[in-house]
Formats: sequence, structure tokens, C-alpha cells
Amino acid sequence: MPIQNPNNHCDGHIIHCMDYRLPKYLYPWVVQRFGYDNFDTTAIAGCTLDYEMLLKHVQLAVRVHTVDVICIVNHEDCRAYGEAGTYERHQHDLKETREKLLALFPHLQIETYYLHLDGTFEKVL
Repeated sequence: MPIQNPNNHCDGHIIHCMDYRLPKYLYPWVVQRFGYDNFDTTAIAGCTLDYEMLLKHVQLAVRVHTVDVICIVNHEDCRAYGEAGTYERHQHDLKETREKLLALFPHLQIETYYLHLDGTFEKVL
């Protein structure tokens, strides 16, 4: 039985890598986008590298917090990806993850980003 509370809503769920280098860029960006208290966050090593784990967190956010927007952030020099973590691979994985999630949750706004380690967020369409 789904847990659903119409009074327990947040606008966004940000899913990103657990890398210690990211919070100084992520949190100001997220707060500017959603405010101080209107978003969920999930840190997963490699982010889109583990689609099944990512999916579980999206399902939970939809069910428990009736979230509207999912932001998925991969980043430059992701050590979970290792040598396979090329710019092109991240682009591919972000696009593929977005497509899979939209097929399951067509009512959600799914945004994908590639974070450069200079703090620049690049939107991936």
C-alpha cells in the first residue's frame, strides 16, 4: 500500500554522486532552485552508474513526498566510473536514465546535468 500524504510534498529530488568535491557546488545551486527546505537529496556513488538504486530513490520520493521534479547530476572525474567515465559516457547515461524514468513517470519533470569541477552545471537534454 503506497504511502501518500498530500501535505507532505516537496518540489524537487536531487540525485547526485557521493563525491566529497560536489557539495560546495551542489547545495548553493539546489537552494537557489528549490529554496532551503523544499527538496530531497540522494547521494549514490556514480549516480547513473547504478540505475536500479537510483530508481528505488525516485520511486520513494514520488510515493512519500509527491515530488514534481527529479534532477540527476553526474560529474566530471567521477571515480566510481573510473576510466570508463568519459564525457560521452556521462552524456549517454544521463540521457538513457532520463528516458527510462520518463517512461515510468511521464508526469515528472526529469532534468539531467553534468557538473564540471569548476562548478559549472551543464544541462543535458
